[in-house]
Amino acid sequence: MDIATLIGLIAGIILIAWAVVSGAGDKVGAFVDTPSIAMVIGGTAAVTLISFPLKAVLSVGKVTKNAFLHKAQSPQKLIEDFVSYAEVARRDGILSLESVTKDIKDEFVVKGIQMAIDGTDPELIEQILNSELDGIAERHSTGKSIFDCMGKYAPAFGMIGTLVGLVIMLQNMEDPSSIGSGMAVALLTTLYGAVVANLICLPLADKLARRSSEELLLKEIVIRGVMSIQSGDNPRVVEQKLKTYLPPSMRMVEEVEAA
Repeated sequence: MDIATLIGLIAGIILIAWAVVSGAGDKVGAFVDTPSIAMVIGGTAAVTLISFPLKAVLSVGKVTKNAFLHKAQSPQKLIEDFVSYAEVARRDGILSLESVTKDIKDEFVVKGIQMAIDGTDPELIEQILNSELDGIAERHSTGKSIFDCMGKYAPAFGMIGTLVGLVIMLQNMEDPSSIGSGMAVALLTTLYGAVVANLICLPLADKLARRSSEELLLKEIVIRGVMSIQSGDNPRVVEQKLKTYLPPSMRMVEEVEAA
């Protein structure tokens, strides 16, 4: 589980709740308005359905889960694994990797190594793996786009709700005592829209974008590793090739540990 996402969400909710309670005192109920909630949530959902296919919208729960339940794989560990695969292939021949694939859980890695074992043309291996990589990137992009869409339109529907509330309030100007409470209710939709967008949707979109970039980096390392093993590179060469995908900070840490 990504504890940072959960902590950030809970902290944001607590901060807003504290501000409301400390400012409103015993009038906390004034911050709850069902029509305003329906306007923001319902309107945002409606626009999302207009913007995306139904299948993509229905998968938003699974996409959201990726922001909270994510087991990060270490790129350093992946490189170490490919160096060990290269050592096996160098020592016993590439066909010996057949037994190694039984213990590999990543289907992408297995597919690449299996094609190399089968003697598939290197260009075809790279083409197939890159095509799958593009598909993964597209799926990730769709998930992020859904949250970006909700983050973009939630404040807009908050403003629409405010305008609706103001119109209703102005129709009842004969009762000056109701103006203050009417204005407060009208502004609640703007508040709800801002909270939904800036505490939930946009941060989750950013987290999903980061998850996507991390996974695509790992897949790129896999592709380069498979191609390097298939071409018969020395394990040290494989290691040096794959380390070029690591940011300088990670390479420096490895060098210090090695020393």
